Amino acid sequence: MDLTLRLATVLLTASLLLALQPAQAQLAGHGGPVRAIAVSVDGKTVLSGSFDTAAIRWSLATESAEQVLRFHSGAVNAVAFLGDGRMATAGADGQIAIWVPGRPQPDRVLEGHAGPIAGLAVSPDASKLASASWDHTVRISSLIDGGTRVLQGHSQNVNGVAFAPDGKSLVSVGYDLTVRIWRPPDGSAEVVTVPSPLNAVAISPDGEIVTGAADGKLRMLSADGKGNGEVMASATPIVALAISHDGALIAAAAIDGTVTIVDRKTRSVVRTLAALGMPVWSVAFLPDGATLLTGNADGKIRRWNALTGEAIGSNVLGAPADPLAAYAGDHGAEIFRACVACHTLSETEVQRAGPTLAGLFGRRIASLPGYRFSDALRAMDIVWTPETVSKLFEIGPNAYTPGTKMPEQHIGSAEDRRALTDFLARATSK
Repeated sequence: MDLTLRLATVLLTASLLLALQPAQAQLAGHGGPVRAIAVSVDGKTVLSGSFDTAAIRWSLATESAEQVLRFHSGAVNAVAFLGDGRMATAGADGQIAIWVPGRPQPDRVLEGHAGPIAGLAVSPDASKLASASWDHTVRISSLIDGGTRVLQGHSQNVNGVAFAPDGKSLVSVGYDLTVRIWRPPDGSAEVVTVPSPLNAVAISPDGEIVTGAADGKLRMLSADGKGNGEVMASATPIVALAISHDGALIAAAAIDGTVTIVDRKTRSVVRTLAALGMPVWSVAFLPDGATLLTGNADGKIRRWNALTGEAIGSNVLGAPADPLAAYAGDHGAEIFRACVACHTLSETEVQRAGPTLAGLFGRRIASLPGYRFSDALRAMDIVWTPETVSKLFEIGPNAYTPGTKMPEQHIGSAEDRRALTDFLARATSK
């Protein structure tokens, strides 16, 4: 499994902060890593998607959330503005939701992918939406008549997709080491093979293709797939790319938390933004060509001056509070520490990727109001008790609750399982 994918799984954490307050040059509200960022054409609005299963529409003027979009049952991996005020979000559930600002539910849901969606791209005329999926396909959906075309050819996960500036071709990249330049009218593709799995793609205003790979390199290709050079941007995998609106700068985010700024014309690294000590999962330029947004593993979106490398406002990282500090020395709490990334213990804490465990014992599985459970879980007849929770970890979630999104994990020791359930009985009944 690719390093990027492994780390993505580890980082499936989050809680969504509903009481969002302006923060100095930060957009702070997601409870998990910010996987995707899109900027409106006028540069006034930002759309972000997170591992916390939510998307947020932000006002840059007030640095506050205008709308929280809740629909997806998994991480929101890709977001896009559609050119007419509408928005698109897509994620690990394989669905694409089309939103109208201010409405609490999607206007339309596009289905068909059989695996997580990793990338979205809107055609220059805003008539088509392309999606890249881990089901090894690219789909082109008409935003006018609802028609869909499936492009097949990749043999592994497709991680990125981008339209050429003239809209006549579409580029996709994947783990199968290939760049595919599709000509939608006849469905043919020019295939370019590179030495490393590809995680991201972006296309400059003049049509040059830039790819980001697991070996830390940026590779440039002409519009017809001819090699145009490469730049070593990081010692770790590149996971996100952005090109400034004037095409002068490339921002490459790496899994180690560094963001490299590359001069596209000279093929040289001009600066590296201060490492944040955590993965940076997404990057996007504002229309001014100088301001860069980064989506970070701590759930915050930060602003940077890409021309100087300086942080805009306060980008200082604070030490996160330990949610289990009050239970120091409790053996059951230490076992629960592996669960705290996804579950809260009380209703007063903000929602994370999984349902709160407040009032857990005595509650029927998949019955908590306000959380999107899978159909498989809703059909089960399990009531959570110390015995059923112990059984869950004795045989594993995949066997005990098939259809769960919960990562597979086992607690082999009966003593440890008892310590966990004793802890949950105390901590979730308050």
